[in-house]
Amino acid sequence: MKMKSDMTISKDILYIGASDKNIKIFENQYVLENGMSYNSYVIKDKKNVVLDTIDEKLTDKWIENLEKALDGEKPDYLIVSHMEPDHAYNIGILAKKYPEMKIVGNQITFNMLANFFKEIDFSNRKFVVMEGDVLDIGNHKLQFFMAPMVHWPEVMVTYEQTEKILFSADGFGKFGAIEPEEDWDCEARRYYFGIVGKYGMQVQALLKKAANLDIQMICPLHGPILKENLGYYIDKYNTWSSYKPEEEGIYIACSSIYGNTLKTAEKLAEILKEKGAKKVVLGDLTKEDWAEAVEDAFKYSHLIVASSSYNAGVFPPMKQFLDRLKERNYQNRTVGIIENGSWAPSAGKCMKNILQEMKDINIVEPIITIKSTMSNENIAQMEEMAEKIL
Repeated sequence: MKMKSDMTISKDILYIGASDKNIKIFENQYVLENGMSYNSYVIKDKKNVVLDTIDEKLTDKWIENLEKALDGEKPDYLIVSHMEPDHAYNIGILAKKYPEMKIVGNQITFNMLANFFKEIDFSNRKFVVMEGDVLDIGNHKLQFFMAPMVHWPEVMVTYEQTEKILFSADGFGKFGAIEPEEDWDCEARRYYFGIVGKYGMQVQALLKKAANLDIQMICPLHGPILKENLGYYIDKYNTWSSYKPEEEGIYIACSSIYGNTLKTAEKLAEILKEKGAKKVVLGDLTKEDWAEAVEDAFKYSHLIVASSSYNAGVFPPMKQFLDRLKERNYQNRTVGIIENGSWAPSAGKCMKNILQEMKDINIVEPIITIKSTMSNENIAQMEEMAEKIL
């Protein structure tokens, strides 16, 4: 779904975040094509509330936005949804700037605050909230719901009851700066499975809480404000966190040293298409962004892994790919295996061992073994594998 960069919220609720258009790597591991947004909000009422701060690199812009939104007034509360530094870096600066401002968080939030800001005493400024507590600031009433391990233990979300807005922390976020109009699904999916994917059970618990709320808008800490077709985004999160395939299709993940394994994977893709596969996607793990590969593995209903053998094991790009799937609780899939080895093929056994450690993985037997280059016998074996998968 194409997203426009409209960050208008309402008369009383203002966006004060900013985008880093120059950042190329997020968390020192996720490749970014269109930068990254860091969202923060202000609610103007009898009491003024700031919801989260932003990343260190954008401090000056954020302070400028904050002061403009407050228009000479002071914040009474800072709500801390998440203590990760890309959202919490400026808590210390804000606390010093406004010494009478209360900090709102749960008990785990304050345990982490002490670790991140050792030079600041928050003891007389703590406003500790628990599940379901409501902060009344005038016309707006803020209700708090705990979201532990989505994706840190202190995470909580805030539901604004008057305008029916869910401030969803890292939930419903995506990679990319605010400004470009781009597809939400792809970068939100890559973000979800890269960062939150391990915690599907916890996301499911949060979705059950959200199901009891009348939500008219979702304001995440990364990515655009979601205002329309909210059922679409919630359904995506339900699918992703349930570890169900999003689409009927086959992702072929290949790690090839000299290209012979890749040629085999390309032949298999051709066979699958000839036999009527609706969707076949081939990924070269030696060149593709690893988070993109993980995203595709979760997106489609079937996976085929094809790899060269290496040091009596499996070629490292494939080993890393499978370890990342395992780390993110990959499950409920049918998987085919192709190995290549010039004298002692070992990749197949290694890949199978890793896959068998995952939940509800149906491995298509037998493993296909390539001896250096693809043979007519291998082509026949791939025909058989394709029929079993389809």
